[in-house]
Amino acid sequence: MTTTTVTPAAGPAAPDAAPTATGPRRRRGRGAALASHGVLTVASLIALFPIAWLVFLSLGPDKDDYLHPGRIWSKMTFENYSFVLSETNFWHWLQSSLVVSLGTTVIGVMVAATTGYAVSRMRFPGYRKLMWVLLLTQMFPIAVLIVPMYQILSELRLIDSYLGLVLVYCSTAVPYCAWLLKGYFDTIPFEIDEAGRVDGLSPFGTFFRLILPLARPGLAVAAFYSFITAFGEVAFASTFLLSDTKYTFAVGLQSFVSEHDAQRNLMAATAVLIAIPVSAFFYLVQRNLVTGLTAGGTKG
Repeated sequence: MTTTTVTPAAGPAAPDAAPTATGPRRRRGRGAALASHGVLTVASLIALFPIAWLVFLSLGPDKDDYLHPGRIWSKMTFENYSFVLSETNFWHWLQSSLVVSLGTTVIGVMVAATTGYAVSRMRFPGYRKLMWVLLLTQMFPIAVLIVPMYQILSELRLIDSYLGLVLVYCSTAVPYCAWLLKGYFDTIPFEIDEAGRVDGLSPFGTFFRLILPLARPGLAVAAFYSFITAFGEVAFASTFLLSDTKYTFAVGLQSFVSEHDAQRNLMAATAVLIAIPVSAFFYLVQRNLVTGLTAGGTKG
């Protein structure tokens, strides 16, 4: 008796395993990653070098140490910081800078927000021209604006006052912030305004209770721009502020430089201390900065 073994017909061949990136392709991927990381590392070092160099110079006790930076290593000290904090008007400068910067931020952002919302939602005569007029105001250089602004503030008796400087800075910050927030308000659905009216809210109620909370990222960008603009501006502050105790940081730094002397070690220490309030403000708004900077460009 013979047994016949039947061999089953061979089925379709199993698919091969997915090809893996090998050879030149993998090497190119690694090379591109290394190149991109190298470029980012170099860019980061270039960006951080001025800050590190400023901190390094602030630790030199002599005003001419910047000419021989290698000597600072053997005599580093924090005496410059203690001198600035105790022997100068640093705390008056800090108070003035915060009053002017925060005042500009609050007033400027609110005016820009209402302007941007009105142009985004309402169709009144000349609403397009209004935005172009705001943009046109950014074309004039500071040297052209100082004289008429000084005349206006002098007639209003606002020379050497915080309010006068805040109004001047608002005239610079509001046009840009209005354009920024108008673009951001355009990305918020108009149905939200209609829902607010159905619920019985007035236009102001809809704006403050519904729109502003949704526009928080855009408001953060506008606030940061207004704060930085007022905090670091020099020309207007040095012209419109006359009292030493009312100087902002940007003007106070000039007191370390005279016709025959320049205390660069104290300037460096003061500059490092100045960066602390700005860094703190940036930390408070940084979560919304990226979102606010990108969202306004998604809908024109």
